[in-house]
Amino acid sequence: MELFWHRQDLRISDNRGLAHAADRGTVAPVFVFDQDVLDHAGPPRVAYMLDALASLRDEYRERGGDLLIGWGDPADVLSGVGDALGAERVVWNRDYSGLARERDARVRTALDDVGIEREAHHDDVHHKPDSIRTNAGDPYSVYTYYWKKWQDRAKEDAFAAPDDAVADVESGTVAPDYTRAELPSLNELGFETPEADIQPAGTEPARRRLEAFCGGDITRYESTRDDISEQATSRLSADLKFGTIGVREVYERTQQALDSAGDDEREEVREFQGQLAWREFYTQVLYHNPEVVTENYKDYENPIEWREDPEALQAWKDGETGYPIVDAGMRQLREEAYMHNRVRMIVASFLTKDLQLDWRRGYEWFRQKLADHNTANDNGGWQWAASTGTDAQPYFRIFNPMTQGERHDPDAEYIKTYVPELADAEPDVIHSWHELSLTQRRRSAPDYPDPIVDHSKRREETLSMFEQARGQADDWPSHEWRETRNETPETGPK
Repeated sequence: MELFWHRQDLRISDNRGLAHAADRGTVAPVFVFDQDVLDHAGPPRVAYMLDALASLRDEYRERGGDLLIGWGDPADVLSGVGDALGAERVVWNRDYSGLARERDARVRTALDDVGIEREAHHDDVHHKPDSIRTNAGDPYSVYTYYWKKWQDRAKEDAFAAPDDAVADVESGTVAPDYTRAELPSLNELGFETPEADIQPAGTEPARRRLEAFCGGDITRYESTRDDISEQATSRLSADLKFGTIGVREVYERTQQALDSAGDDEREEVREFQGQLAWREFYTQVLYHNPEVVTENYKDYENPIEWREDPEALQAWKDGETGYPIVDAGMRQLREEAYMHNRVRMIVASFLTKDLQLDWRRGYEWFRQKLADHNTANDNGGWQWAASTGTDAQPYFRIFNPMTQGERHDPDAEYIKTYVPELADAEPDVIHSWHELSLTQRRRSAPDYPDPIVDHSKRREETLSMFEQARGQADDWPSHEWRETRNETPETGPK
């Protein structure tokens, strides 16, 4: 008997650790509700997780077993359940965050104390976070070079789902001090029902999203991924975060799309594969630098003097800044627990460069509101926008939110979808909202707010703020060069 501990791998197929455990005999699967993890979660993410767990439990029951529902400190639960079942070994897939690594160390000690073997597998990303390094042996801090090596590395095939290896056990009857009969509700876990309409979770919904994307939008991904109104993205970010679908299965399907693509479509597909590499790039950044969750990756000579402005922060959270594309994104976040990737960059730039608020304020809000929050990806994205991260946007390149809206949502379709106050306004009015007189604004959209800051003024203030932080450092070119670089920020597949 082997005990398999599910974490961010809520699936049966393409699960490396589960496949290895099943190869040796009967497996009893378990998921543990760990309060230390829940303390860092938000309602949308927990709601998505519960939906995914219900789907996973149904799959196990169809195979004649059950998903054991553990409750408490994983070190106590796994050693207690393993001992009650007479398990020879507890198996899991590695999680590379700092919190997970500390937790896993405690679990290993507890299992050693009761004489149960343990085994951890690499599964969440294609390549181990310490396996792709510079020629000097250092971890990569620049994505472009990481990507060149990533795409040349062989990718493993997906692992088959075990069929007959699931133990005939029923949750709640095994080690009742540590397991429960049914999944808890959001309220039992201490969360309110989220206001967002969250997409269905589970392996089958994930496969439907993957198939729909690879059967269509992937062959125009590079061309349309920043066209916000198109929404021509995969929507796989939450599936990959919770592991309801495996990275090998996703990659294999993109390879099939690549093989069948025309000559002018192949780069479009490779661009999406690059998003899988971005996800792994940020995983290795976090693995080697766990402190980036709360600290700047990039050192400045002097501290950055972020503002304290609770009213501006609240206006940003509520989607009431008077900058239409920013407000549309923040309202999409509230309504769907999701936001288009281009808009994530726009709202992050607005918070850090226009409102001059600490990136940690935005990161914390995303952590609470996104169903797909991933520590490595979100931290990487926020620090990129704030010009404090690895391979980050230079501080002198500051998004103009009005230009961004006009460029990526020219007909204001996305904006009008999420900001109904602007539904009857013409696109040129929406995209020039900051330039209109008070009379013009009231006539065009009386219920939509005025801009809370002057972008042009704040832009110059932000340049000064960062130049003061730089001190006498000379590692950045003059900000007069700021308009000459292409935008290349990513945070993984969305």
